[in-house]
Amino acid sequence: MTTELTMLAWTLVLALVQVSLPVLGKTVQYGSKWNAGPRDEPMPPPNKVTGRLDRAQANLFETLPVFIGAVLIAHVAGRESAQTALGAEIFFWARVVYVPVYWAGIAGVRTGIWGVSIAGLAMMVSGLL
Repeated sequence: MTTELTMLAWTLVLALVQVSLPVLGKTVQYGSKWNAGPRDEPMPPPNKVTGRLDRAQANLFETLPVFIGAVLIAHVAGRESAQTALGAEIFFWARVVYVPVYWAGIAGVRTGIWGVSIAGLAMMVSGLL
């Protein structure tokens, strides 16, 4: 399997982890009855940390389609290169680091890490052109 496809597979694992983290936080806050129930009643907003985990997940999901598209285009079109592989690795590792930094509420660093992940995406896309 290519580096790009491997990074995509690991990014999907990361996405599953990021789906689980806010739910775990909400379960701690609201209780297991909330988690197992239909969630029909409005609840108070999540606490700060769980809210950050929600936003980190949403942020990944905003860029995930672009990453998936870049990986698939590179693979199908035979445009995989050192540049697209490095871009995929940069994107993935920046997204991994993003989660605990956002969780901790480190604002300036979080934004910088997001920028690094976007730079990885840009490397990939420019390698396709």
